[in-house]
Amino acid sequence: MKQLGSTRSCQQPNHLLLTPDTFVRAPLPGMKKTTAIVHASQRIGARFIQYSAEFEKDGSLGDSRRQQRFIYVLDGALRVMDKDLKPGDYAFVRSHEYQAVVALEPSRALVIEKPFEHLFGTLAPESFCGSADGVPPQPLLGDSAVQVRSLIPNDPQFDFAVNSMTFEPGASLPMVESHVMEHGLLMVAGGGIYRLGDCWHPVTEGDFIYMAPYCPQWFCAVGKTPAQYVIYKDWNRHAD
Repeated sequence: MKQLGSTRSCQQPNHLLLTPDTFVRAPLPGMKKTTAIVHASQRIGARFIQYSAEFEKDGSLGDSRRQQRFIYVLDGALRVMDKDLKPGDYAFVRSHEYQAVVALEPSRALVIEKPFEHLFGTLAPESFCGSADGVPPQPLLGDSAVQVRSLIPNDPQFDFAVNSMTFEPGASLPMVESHVMEHGLLMVAGGGIYRLGDCWHPVTEGDFIYMAPYCPQWFCAVGKTPAQYVIYKDWNRHAD
């Protein structure tokens, strides 16, 4: 028993904080030499699935042709669409298309899966690979201390967005946000304080946060090094 059962993990009606000390690993259907830590799913009310995949060498993900899939490499190296992806690289695989995801060495990746919501008058997006380093950072509302990289093109073909956000020490979101979009967020570096609803949570690398629609939210980076997270939101579609 660690610290007599204490943990920062917390579930509230409008948000969830999961910390690595409470992660439980299990394979998902079709996985080979790979395990998953499921962070968010329909069971908590989310309209997407997000998990961390931990691969042995030659490990692979199962087929997810019924859904779109986004893969962001955290450690190691993966091969997707005949491309070798290193940490910070990512791939988007459109719905109804199978692309093998195979580890070239022990690896970890963030994985998001979501049914595609067709928008009349637009075509379904094509699959692609990219690198966060290749996306020019943009200051958030003119604040150069908060840099945003949009990993999914801002195009109505896509029904969700994934952004990498980096905060210099002491930098924060400019306001408390509350909106119709839901979020899945993985801290990938540094730490800080996250306000979620009426709760204030210290967060650090490895933590996962789910934010339900209209959950009040605000973040400030704390420490001597920048804080960074990768965040999902539903986008470009009417709420129903």
